[in-house]
Amino acid sequence: MQSQKSFAAHDTGTLYLVPTPIGNLEDMTMRSVHILQQVTLIAAEDTRNTQKLLNHFDIQTKQISFHEHNTQERIPQLLAYLQKGDDLAQLSDAGMPSISDPGQELVAAAIKADIPVVPLPGASAGVTALIASGLVPQPFYFYGFLNRKKSQQVEELTALNQHQETMIFYEAPHRLVKTLQAMADVFGADRQVVLARELTKKFEEFLRGSLAEVLTYFKEQAPRGEFVVLVAGNAHPVVAADPYAALNNHDYVAALVETGQPAKAAIKQVAKQRGVPKQQVYQDYHGF
Repeated sequence: MQSQKSFAAHDTGTLYLVPTPIGNLEDMTMRSVHILQQVTLIAAEDTRNTQKLLNHFDIQTKQISFHEHNTQERIPQLLAYLQKGDDLAQLSDAGMPSISDPGQELVAAAIKADIPVVPLPGASAGVTALIASGLVPQPFYFYGFLNRKKSQQVEELTALNQHQETMIFYEAPHRLVKTLQAMADVFGADRQVVLARELTKKFEEFLRGSLAEVLTYFKEQAPRGEFVVLVAGNAHPVVAADPYAALNNHDYVAALVETGQPAKAAIKQVAKQRGVPKQQVYQDYHGF
């Protein structure tokens, strides 16, 4: 077990995970600005993009690139800074680090090295879109980007089809129509969907309707901007058939015991599943 007291004295530096605005720069928190001013180094997904943010808030802190293509090279370098006592901030281009963006590997490495990891709250495109979607907000299932290959995408969607909670995906404009078509094929054209684009920006837009309706819409208008795709959960999931339905209580318990389950636990499970008293299942199993 490891215990982290984020703001106690440490022999190492601290890794701060700093969210950035998903569009409107005014969504940057005062605390995030202060952290970026105070740390020794900023590990940024795209230093050119981050520089615009730093310029806006007059932040002079030095940057180093940290993205999916140089993760293994950069992590030892960043850990060396932290281990000698320097504080670092890690940023993705927009939103929360590690959520469909770089960061998870660095966090894991820092934790393994007993370096404190401090998250800052801030913007997240998926949750921002969810609360204005009109779909059931909780529980929800965040998935992020689907696989780009159609066959694997269909496989992923098929596995997700029985989810009853609202599902959240991210998609690029040039792949949006193909993804929506795959969703219609797997989920059904009547499944309700909400598309959110340009969140927090001047041209923020929400499209609400069935998968069939939004597909028709995009036949006449090309998608523009990055999209959050929210899909209503399956209101009528298929319940798997009970493989032991034809067995009596004795044989049902015996079958579970053969799989390695203790008799006491098996009796409890059968009673709960069939809605009968445990004492009855106990007597049936033991032949009383």
